[in-house]
Amino acid sequence: MKKLYTIVLVAMLLVSCGGEKKKNSVENVLESNNIETIRKKRGELVNEQQAINEKIKLLDEKIKAIDTVKHVPLITTFTAKTEKFEHVLELQGNVTTKNLLTITPEYNGILTNVYVKEGQKVSKGQLLAKIDDGGLSQQVAQLQIQADLAKTTYERQKRLWDQNIGSEIQFLQAKSTYESQQEAVSQLQQQIAKTAVRAPFSGTIDDVITEQGSVVAAGQSPLMRIVNLDNMYIEVEVPESYVSNVVKGKKVEVNIPVLGKTIDTQIRQASDYINPANRTFKAEIEVPNKDKDIKPNLTARLKINDYTNENAILIPQSVISENADGEQYVYIVTDKNVEGIGTVKRLIIETGKTQGDVIEVLKNLENGVEIVKEGARSVKDGQSVEVINYKEENNG
Repeated sequence: MKKLYTIVLVAMLLVSCGGEKKKNSVENVLESNNIETIRKKRGELVNEQQAINEKIKLLDEKIKAIDTVKHVPLITTFTAKTEKFEHVLELQGNVTTKNLLTITPEYNGILTNVYVKEGQKVSKGQLLAKIDDGGLSQQVAQLQIQADLAKTTYERQKRLWDQNIGSEIQFLQAKSTYESQQEAVSQLQQQIAKTAVRAPFSGTIDDVITEQGSVVAAGQSPLMRIVNLDNMYIEVEVPESYVSNVVKGKKVEVNIPVLGKTIDTQIRQASDYINPANRTFKAEIEVPNKDKDIKPNLTARLKINDYTNENAILIPQSVISENADGEQYVYIVTDKNVEGIGTVKRLIIETGKTQGDVIEVLKNLENGVEIVKEGARSVKDGQSVEVINYKEENNG
């Protein structure tokens, strides 16, 4: 029976305490609308907060005293080293050739004969087609008879003149008649020669455009297209800022995406004229085409070597920061001990050209210096750090 009384008493005490806590809760104090009660509760909470902060501070000091390593920032580093740096200018151009021509006639008339077909190889000067001369051949024949007569007359007068026989005026008239007849024949022969369409260079007939029997106009009617794939090149427009670096003989890597082909070649010509409209100049890059698979108007991607440094120091652009004065800097690690603990130092640098995600450092950074990589954005000058790749290198 006593035990039962004890249990009941304990239960009543617990309920009483719980009720007291519930009565003193923030919610109940706020509901009381009693200013004195609310101020009292706030004071109690402030005192509790200060006591907790003091305890946390003591714990932090103890951790700092015991753990001398793990509280420092963890970083990774890499070592600056000199290497060859070849900067390239990336451009895009089209493949072309000077030996690509749509042939037009030099004479008006009917296209009487076409002697070639598509895909046929031809030599320079070979007869490709013939245009009706409109009776010029008959005129030449008649003029030639007159020219032969004038020649005979002139030769006889010359023999007499050489013997001091006859008048000078007769000799000069015969000579003039002969020369004018010769000139007339020559002019007609030149006109007739224009009726013959010949290959301007050796190559392949790519397309026969006008069929035999069509009426053609001089300089207007396209007859056929001829192409030679031996002397291919790429013409590209280069910004004027590269005029001193993109010059004849510079190395170029040509990539033709459609063919999946990469060619190492060079610039064969760089123009001296700057286009005022877009501030560029033209450059020609020769393209060897032994397999004849490179065609005119294919798109090509170019990488032109415009700058080379045999002893450059290259670093990732991501590790570089900039201060309020516009100066660029990196963090380096100094005084590192055997456990990998060192001190961070800010180092002002000067940079040069970029290539991809790396940049060339021109001043203040020496070979062998250890540079902060991961964690470069979170460290401060003079701060202690732990280099976590130090142990990995030693263990490797």
